[in-house]
Amino acid sequence: MHYAIKTIHQLRPILQGFRKSRGMTQAMMAEHLGIRQQTYAELEANPAAASVERLLRVLRVLGVELVLSQAEAGDAAPLRPRARTKVTASQPEKASDKVREKVRENARESVREARAATGRRPREDW
Repeated sequence: MHYAIKTIHQLRPILQGFRKSRGMTQAMMAEHLGIRQQTYAELEANPAAASVERLLRVLRVLGVELVLSQAEAGDAAPLRPRARTKVTASQPEKASDKVREKVRENARESVREARAATGRRPREDW
């Protein structure tokens, strides 16, 4: 059977369906992939955050083949060039840009501190 995926949001139910049709639990999938069940559950819940390489590994375990095909001419969305903003090196950096970057850095540091305080395990590299 073929499934046309037009948006990334369609991937979650399709992955779940293939897994369940093979009679596999998330724990079984995780074991085949060499990761924790929680890590696999996170991938299945949000496949948009996974790399293509990881998705391909999951598909291999499920025995699913990824096939790309070109849409019919009438189905394809027209390509429109994006408007570009020209930025030159001589433009001075705005003060608000500096403030925004400082806020982002402070937020990143807060997240690092919170993760360290909770003893959260680092993300598995698989």
